[in-house]
Amino acid sequence: MNIHEYQAKGLLAKFGVAVPRGRVAFTPTEAEVAAQELGGSVWVVKAQIHAGGRGKGGGVKVVKSLAEVKTTSEQMLGMTLVTHQTGPAGKEVNRIYIEEGCDIAREIYLSFLLDRATGWVTVMASTEGGMDIEKVAAETPEKIIKVAIDPAVGLQPFHARKVAFGLGLEGPQIRSAVTFLQGMYKAYTELDASLVEINPLVVTGEGDLIALDAKMNFDNNGLLRQKEVAGLRDETEEDAAELEAGRHELNYIKLDGAIGCMVNGAGLAMATMDIIKLEGSDPANFLDVGGGASADRVTIAFKIILSDPNVKGILVNIFGGIMRCDTIAEGIVAAAKGLDIHVPLVVRLEGTNVDKGKAILAESGLDIVSADSLGDAAKKVVAAIEGAH
Repeated sequence: MNIHEYQAKGLLAKFGVAVPRGRVAFTPTEAEVAAQELGGSVWVVKAQIHAGGRGKGGGVKVVKSLAEVKTTSEQMLGMTLVTHQTGPAGKEVNRIYIEEGCDIAREIYLSFLLDRATGWVTVMASTEGGMDIEKVAAETPEKIIKVAIDPAVGLQPFHARKVAFGLGLEGPQIRSAVTFLQGMYKAYTELDASLVEINPLVVTGEGDLIALDAKMNFDNNGLLRQKEVAGLRDETEEDAAELEAGRHELNYIKLDGAIGCMVNGAGLAMATMDIIKLEGSDPANFLDVGGGASADRVTIAFKIILSDPNVKGILVNIFGGIMRCDTIAEGIVAAAKGLDIHVPLVVRLEGTNVDKGKAILAESGLDIVSADSLGDAAKKVVAAIEGAH
């Protein structure tokens, strides 16, 4: 789960991470009032969407008067902000963050994330703050500092000092960096985060360290024990089909291909997507209906797949273990009769009562193509969508 910048800063501040003062606003009037409450003569108006690259897309503006705060807010609220992370469709800006200005002397990149190669939480830092870390890694990898944290001991002061020295911090900044990193690590571990990223972390003209931007992602499996974090969810920023699937305990992720997939079991779903790719096409989604593929769940799954206009064909790949193949086939037939499935439908069943299941499909009178194996199913669905062009 992702959250907005202002929400991430609110959480990090509770762990002692220094952040600029700011206020969230949903209207231009609220933005003007927020700037008045913050005081000063320079403010930053920031669009709040779940995507990076906001500044390059016009979603971050420095303003120097209350009138400019209001006019900039009027322009920004309701706009569709397009960045390299939103895709061409962009995201609508429904809220903005008004933040006090900051005297920036240096910009640094700093993050905590899980290194899947080692299984350890790792600090990643770079002197190239404000840039995409992927670009830094590709062009100047020597400028990236990595420090792995042994989970048995956690982040120690020497870890933080190593990072600080590597970033060229000096004097009191070293002590500030130790406090800063310890706060970030505590937030990462105690909130079940999967990423805590500060880009940029700035050194001010007075030598202070402040998180000028903040991004936090969370492990969905930990949300049951993270009530405060779960309460920060902004469903308007999430894919509507993925939200609907979640309400029905379906594991669905939208992709960019043309073949909708309905599978029971995550591993089988991954194999199904791989073999579609092998046959020269692309999956339109990952969808795991789970072990209990009842008629209701299958119907909802079909609706979610068909809600994607890019879907040109559907491949159902079910292994009948917990649920028998004949029961699954009955669910597929019932769902297909109740819906307008206007694209080719290929079904591969395997497992308990597979012959009964195939007979139910064959006798249904519906235009369902039965497959004998996963390879056969992939070939048939790819051929079907190519023949439909």
